[in-house]
Amino acid sequence: MASIDLNSDLGESFGPWPMGDDASMLGIVTSANIACGFHAGDPAGILTVLREAARRGVSVGAHIGYRDLVGFGRRNMDPSSAELVGDTIYQIGALQGLAKAAGTEVGYVKPHGALYNTIANDMRQADDVIAGIKAVDPSLILMALAGAPIVEQARAAGLTVVCEAFADRAYNADGSLVSRRLPGAVIHDAEVVATRMLRIVSEHRITAIDGTEIVLEAQSICIHGDTPSAVALARAVRDRLIASGVELKPFAGSIRDLANA
Repeated sequence: MASIDLNSDLGESFGPWPMGDDASMLGIVTSANIACGFHAGDPAGILTVLREAARRGVSVGAHIGYRDLVGFGRRNMDPSSAELVGDTIYQIGALQGLAKAAGTEVGYVKPHGALYNTIANDMRQADDVIAGIKAVDPSLILMALAGAPIVEQARAAGLTVVCEAFADRAYNADGSLVSRRLPGAVIHDAEVVATRMLRIVSEHRITAIDGTEIVLEAQSICIHGDTPSAVALARAVRDRLIASGVELKPFAGSIRDLANA
């Protein structure tokens, strides 16, 4: 039986400003990328999401980003290596503390937004993030864009890497994501999204925005939690995959797995 992980970016609400429906998404996904306070999220809200993830047996990862609350971590930045290594360590450490209090633990790291896209190809910033992860815990898994140079770069540095595909984002012919500034970058049609993701699992292929066929090997599928149709898209993907005989399970192990180990 084919299997895949479903992940979503959660814990991104800030004080009285809500972002996404975390409770509903936690009933659908198998892994949750939890904001660490730099691009979004506040400690009380993050702790609430972590407790719910632990209750539901959902695996959790540190969703680290640039220090950019105003831009939601989606603006390109060029921090020094010392800053980026320190920021990586700081964010993972903060989430580890909150996760311990919630009765779960951080199993992986997924960079957010502009940081994610930058380190896909920028070797210097990628090295800084890799160094920060290894300084905290070399056993942490890195989630990265399928087909991007950082995948082999991180593996060569000794990290385990899980590759992901994006359910609700359009791809360029080179395997990169279409910029959110361009029309068609975000896909809102649940039927289209579900069909695309079943093809990823069954054929390891996806059609780029220009019609090019791309080979894409992925162990996890991401559905962004901050889009208005996020819950409907996630349910459509989950239902289609299960109906097609695909097993959904976290790559990093759930808290229930950890408790029974």
